[in-house]
Amino acid sequence: MYKIAIIDDEHNILNSLDKFLSRKKTYMIDTFDNPLNALDDVKRSKYDLILLDISMPQMDGINFLKEVKEASPSTKVVMITANSTLDRAIECNSFGAENYLTKPFISLRDVENKIAKLLGTR
Repeated sequence: MYKIAIIDDEHNILNSLDKFLSRKKTYMIDTFDNPLNALDDVKRSKYDLILLDISMPQMDGINFLKEVKEASPSTKVVMITANSTLDRAIECNSFGAENYLTKPFISLRDVENKIAKLLGTR
């Protein structure tokens, strides 16, 4: 079983990803709508993968990414953004993000395929 954290301030994103990914018994999902509340738990719990929104009012996703990678370099992180630019993707990659997804998602199956590829479950 793989442990996944989803951190996004949009409840509809959290709910749809949680429901879709939880239908398979391969993933244990934790959701957080506030990165400040999630940070200690994420550092302590050793997640296999984190889906992380870049733009949140409480804390920038890139700063969160830096802290996670410092505490747990092997944790895989996929950034989520509604405002995708090449510069932003390169910046995320330079701080250790493995991939990124753009909102709105083309399909939840595409999200699941990216996760499976990163975790080697495919």
